[in-house]
Amino acid sequence: MSQEKSLVPGSAQMLLLRLLAERDMYGYQMIEELAKRSNDTFALKAGTLYPILHALEAEGSIESYEQPGGPVTAGRPRRYYRITSAGRGVLEARQSEWRRVSRAINAVLDACRTSFNTRKEML
Repeated sequence: MSQEKSLVPGSAQMLLLRLLAERDMYGYQMIEELAKRSNDTFALKAGTLYPILHALEAEGSIESYEQPGGPVTAGRPRRYYRITSAGRGVLEARQSEWRRVSRAINAVLDACRTSFNTRKEML
């Protein structure tokens, strides 16, 4: 199941930064790890991933480097990405904002559920 498109751009950046805060990764590795951790809720395609990575790199949140290739890549080098110290600050700010918005959304949902259950009991 894929996430609604309007929710993906900002959250995808935050989630990719979170993965890179743990260790350096290459593109396909990020796609696989994000899908695995989210039970396929976030199933990014390369056409979605790489523009996000390029934007994060342009803003200085991540940087890339190449590693020599091996048998899996037929000798071609593989591009890895790592979070920068600026990127760690961005990640912290986005996580804080996400938690704040998430708490507010849950408060509204919980209030609506309580209101619905109260009306249901009155019938």
